[in-house]
Amino acid sequence: MLFVGWMVLITSLSLFSFSDDGEDIISIPHLDKMVHAAFHFGIVVLGAFFLNEAAPKFWSWTKRIVLLLTFSLFYGGLIELLQWLLPFDRSAEVLDVFANFSGAVLGGLLIQRKHSLIDRLK
Repeated sequence: MLFVGWMVLITSLSLFSFSDDGEDIISIPHLDKMVHAAFHFGIVVLGAFFLNEAAPKFWSWTKRIVLLLTFSLFYGGLIELLQWLLPFDRSAEVLDVFANFSGAVLGGLLIQRKHSLIDRLK
């Protein structure tokens, strides 16, 4: 359930503009790219917990991580496409897709190295 909530939060924050005057409250260079990477890191890590319970036990961790990376890449691409198509004062950027994928890869590397922790949390 946490994974689904995370996905709803990411979708909402990615598609709707919450700024009234267009000015950023926090001015950190490339903060949006760090947020993209963090979101997709969370997709992979929380997705690993979800798949640990929902996926067939014969799936290897490598297969689960590849599935999560693929999902993250397509989901991030879909969000960017929707930002380009929908009139919600959001803009699509190719660098956002790279930030999404880099966060997902970092999450995948963490899970690949530490998946035994997830197995023990059952």
